[in-house]
Amino acid sequence: MIRIQLPPAEAEHLEALFRSTTDRKLRDRVQIVLMAHRGRARQDIATAPGVDRRTVTRWLNTYCANGLSGLRPKKSKGKSGHIPAALADEVKTWVLTGPAEQGLDRANWTHAELADHLLKTKGVRTSRSAVQRFCSKIDIRLYRPTYHHERGDPVQQAKARPEIAELGNGQGPGSSSS
Repeated sequence: MIRIQLPPAEAEHLEALFRSTTDRKLRDRVQIVLMAHRGRARQDIATAPGVDRRTVTRWLNTYCANGLSGLRPKKSKGKSGHIPAALADEVKTWVLTGPAEQGLDRANWTHAELADHLLKTKGVRTSRSAVQRFCSKIDIRLYRPTYHHERGDPVQQAKARPEIAELGNGQGPGSSSS
């Protein structure tokens, strides 16, 4: 049996955290500490969150050494991105101008095609998901519409109205009325 004596204020704080947290890992770890505080056996503590007895011992030791901050899950750092930040402007240009400007027969980029293009042109070997994260980080989306609805120039529209009216009457330029 592992018993931890918690001051009443700390036990109440852990109880409140246990009831309010949405983080499953933190909730399980706090539950382990609270069950040990209540005098439960290590095997009984392990069955509640479904962990091994050694895991219970590890989290209790961590709590004793570091307090609540030791129980909070840490996000793993992971492998750094393969795409150098110096390529951000060039990748943005590629996406905005489209793959056709790079000699490809596509209307739009996909993350996989952009990863392949990075490998062929820059020698940067990367994955589709890494390209997706990189594009998100530099605030660029690969979707590029193939058409634009832009407002016409009002001056040119005013000049064209008489010509259009003549065409509608059948008296356009080059028409003969014989």
